[in-house]
Amino acid sequence: MSTSAEASGDRSIAAGHGIRQALSGDGSVAMYTEKSFALPPEAFAMPDVAPPGLANLPDTAALFVGRTRELALLDEALRSTGGVVVQAVHGLGGIGKSTLAARWAAGRTDVFNPVWWINAETPADLDAGLADLAVALRPALRDVQSRDALRERAVQWLASHEGWLVVLDNVTSPNDVKPLLARAAGGRFLITTRRATGWHGIAEPLSLDVLQLDEAVELFGSISGHGPDDDVTALCRDLGCLPLAVEQAAAYCAEAGIAPGRYRELLAEYPEEVFAQSAEGVDGERTVARVWRVTVDRLSDTPLAGAILRIIAWWAPEGIPRAYLEPLGSPVEVTDAVRRLAAYSMISLHHDGTISVHRLVQAVTRAADAEYAHAAAKLLLSSKTRDMAAELRWLTHVDALASHVAPEDDGEGEVWLFESSGLSYTHLDVTRAIALHERALAAAQRVYGPRGEVTLRVRADLAQSYGVAGDTEREIGLLERNVTDHTRVFGRRDSRTFEARTELARVLSRAGRLRDGLALAEKNARKAERVLGRDAYAALRAWSAWAAALADAALKDPGQHAARAREAIEELLPRALAATGRDSAVCIQLRLHLAWTRRLAGDTAGAKAMYEEYVESNIRSRGATDRYALTARTSFVRFLWQAADDPAGARQVLIPLLADWERVLGDAPHVRRLREEFAPLLDVTDTSP
Repeated sequence: MSTSAEASGDRSIAAGHGIRQALSGDGSVAMYTEKSFALPPEAFAMPDVAPPGLANLPDTAALFVGRTRELALLDEALRSTGGVVVQAVHGLGGIGKSTLAARWAAGRTDVFNPVWWINAETPADLDAGLADLAVALRPALRDVQSRDALRERAVQWLASHEGWLVVLDNVTSPNDVKPLLARAAGGRFLITTRRATGWHGIAEPLSLDVLQLDEAVELFGSISGHGPDDDVTALCRDLGCLPLAVEQAAAYCAEAGIAPGRYRELLAEYPEEVFAQSAEGVDGERTVARVWRVTVDRLSDTPLAGAILRIIAWWAPEGIPRAYLEPLGSPVEVTDAVRRLAAYSMISLHHDGTISVHRLVQAVTRAADAEYAHAAAKLLLSSKTRDMAAELRWLTHVDALASHVAPEDDGEGEVWLFESSGLSYTHLDVTRAIALHERALAAAQRVYGPRGEVTLRVRADLAQSYGVAGDTEREIGLLERNVTDHTRVFGRRDSRTFEARTELARVLSRAGRLRDGLALAEKNARKAERVLGRDAYAALRAWSAWAAALADAALKDPGQHAARAREAIEELLPRALAATGRDSAVCIQLRLHLAWTRRLAGDTAGAKAMYEEYVESNIRSRGATDRYALTARTSFVRFLWQAADDPAGARQVLIPLLADWERVLGDAPHVRRLREEFAPLLDVTDTSP
């Protein structure tokens, strides 16, 4: 068989069948070829119809559980006709966006053709995926046209056809896909992305959350072969029901031959290493630690965003007030950092002004950036509020930080944080208060020394918690040690030493050691007045302890001590008012003691009036829903009901009081106990005309 070929023009070459080498006339061009083919022009044209069943999907859809609601929403959205339809499934890395998209797309190959999956993490990835689509539509184009030309052919084909579905996976920025979406307006796009924002006018966002607990357990079992039990349930709960984390744990347990309980132990002891591990045959880049590190790296141009993430990792995952973050930068800087974290689904923003973060994001971040614990403690300490409802929220974050930081790592910030939170817990959960104060004391002794001033203060607070718990023996022992250490460190004439004796005298008399308490209180008060001055605050505090001892004596023997106690306190109160102001702590306590001594002396009307002043002073100085003000109002109800024999007056105070307790605490055990205690008052039928 012969072939012929013709060529014309300078430096032209013609080849008929197959040649090894051809040189142009001046020898400036050389090339090899085995064969040449003459293809008809139509071979280079894109087809009018895609080859039947053209699909390109990953196999991730095999590991799929739940998501009924999300699948239905995709069905509804992509069922509409006319114009381009774009859904953007967004959520935290590892939450299962790609798996959801793959499962939904795999079930629609009979509806759409082609069904084409493109990794669109970067513009280059997107271009490569489109070029591959062009080759799939017309295989003859492979190695004939450039990648740019192939990409353009694919876009032109999509723009001129309908009935196709293209999945753009892991899109980083809406701007990367916006030109493609604008040109190809006849089909369906399904986008997966970590970007929660920026889709307005481009796509309809669909937020993806974690699995339900039973779904997470099912996913774990489908991978590991381990049936559902308490350990699996607990592990899935620890992992926050995040699909990628559950998959990672299940595959590792199966390959390592360890039980879910053992995996939990490893996770607790070696979190950084465990979060980075993957089983053999599993993409090593698809671990929880690596997936989120990519996102954090993308935020590197906003350093404050990374700092915020590393700080809130130590707090509770829900209910983080944005106001806590204000000290970290200017309002604009903090707002922008929070915005970027939310845009990449690392945190969620809520209408009540709070932030939430997935507990596993916190765990991974803590494991990698443990040095931020101290910054988290100091920032939390600066965010404490006197509003009780806000304070209760604050305490949840303190408890979270305490559980994440090893006691031996506590520093100066933790000392003050746990000391302050222990005081807040004293009247809410004294067991918790004692635990926090003991931890604060251990840290203070290490940071400030066994006789440091801060150490002595924390020891006094711990003693108070023991007293509330009824353990007066420990309370007195701690305060006696404090008096000794104050005398040794500051001397006998220092105001701080007088304050230490004041606390001990108050506790001795309250514990029933009236003679010791009265003697110490009077001696301490007289010496403080002589050394510090008659109107010195520490001297008045010392006299207040003496008044409290007199009130305790009156409670034990009203006939012998009530009149004397009332007269002494009525003489002391005006002096304290003039020197310290009407709402000082000294005056508030003197009013309480005077109310009781008047009642014991038979002056019920005067007692009620003084108790009202005591409550009003607490409200003025602290607010009606401060824990001390609420406690004062509660004790007033008891006083009216039991001591003053005035159930109607008690009920009048009780009803708004319970409403305030419920507004602050909700249906908490403390509120239920109050309702049970005061049930007889609430059950009284009002028979007034």
